[in-house]
Amino acid sequence: MRRVRHSTGSVLFDKGRGTWRFLQWVDGKRRSQTLGTKQELPTKAAAWKSASTLMPKKPKHAIGITVSSLVEVYRAERMPQRFSTRYSYDQWLTNHILPHWGEGSISDVQPRPVELWLHSLTLSPKSRVHIRGVLHQLWEFAMWRGDVPAERNPMTLVTVRGATKRTNAPRSLTFEEFQKFVSELPEPFRTMALLCLCLGLRISECLALKWADINWLASKISVERAIVRQRVDDVKTASSRKHLSIDGSLLDVLKTWKQTTQFSSPGDWVFASPTRLGRLPWSYPRVWGVFQKAAEAAKVGKLATHTMRHSYRSWLDAVGTPIAVQQKLMRHADIRTTMNIYGDVVTNQESEAHSKIVGLALPRA
Repeated sequence: MRRVRHSTGSVLFDKGRGTWRFLQWVDGKRRSQTLGTKQELPTKAAAWKSASTLMPKKPKHAIGITVSSLVEVYRAERMPQRFSTRYSYDQWLTNHILPHWGEGSISDVQPRPVELWLHSLTLSPKSRVHIRGVLHQLWEFAMWRGDVPAERNPMTLVTVRGATKRTNAPRSLTFEEFQKFVSELPEPFRTMALLCLCLGLRISECLALKWADINWLASKISVERAIVRQRVDDVKTASSRKHLSIDGSLLDVLKTWKQTTQFSSPGDWVFASPTRLGRLPWSYPRVWGVFQKAAEAAKVGKLATHTMRHSYRSWLDAVGTPIAVQQKLMRHADIRTTMNIYGDVVTNQESEAHSKIVGLALPRA
């Protein structure tokens, strides 16, 4: 006899009698019932369908607030205010969470089905971690509202395989590769690349610079804001907002560009877009496209705008910069983001390390 086991009982085919039988435990006693013959129920699926009518009915519970209703309130009350973060949350919700979980209750979003669902998605481990994080926030919000009992968040039990592994290793340019690459860039994209590499700026921070952020006398540049999808936003973390020392050679590059651009007032964007009449800086897609074209011409392979920041970190290592200084220069909130080593920082070390990087990126005559 072949048997299919379910938590509600077992269906088996009795070859001797030629019938399907349904076995289950009821009140501590084993119970057997005949379902039908092979002619009446030709498949196991048909036998299970017949058996389902004999199973005890579970009481229906109120569904409670649906995930879609919860998301609607969450968007209004608790969504992150930073535009780039809010945009990412909205994409995970709209494209993945709501289509799969939207019609059910938040109580249905349990560790095992969530983990199996995440594993089935054709996304990188990092993206799956982000989705799990949004689900975690929804559960926290539901507990805060009183929609579910305040207890351990079930999303803490969800494991994402390979979450700590990168799908693609970060790219860093060698000194020679950067020289070839930057020589193929027209202005103002050459100056952008130099700033990103020599100061470790994110492209969103670089594009958001205004002339008023540069203190020419003190040789300082202030990172005050970011711009994402042409919307002015806050910097990524509190540690990202900083006054950075800027080497004289790099200041000269900025002065040259300031004398060239038609948008040179203190309130103007450093990299104002002529097509937007200076009201906005160059867009990220345009910068990315120019970078790709230059990289192809320089034959250094494909790269991303964030490659400049990765290269900055590698070059800091190459010139022997202490890890604690690297953390400050990278503007990481936690030194573990830079490396698992601690240490103290001396301010002039930051300036010296920066000048060494400028010397590699912009060789002096």
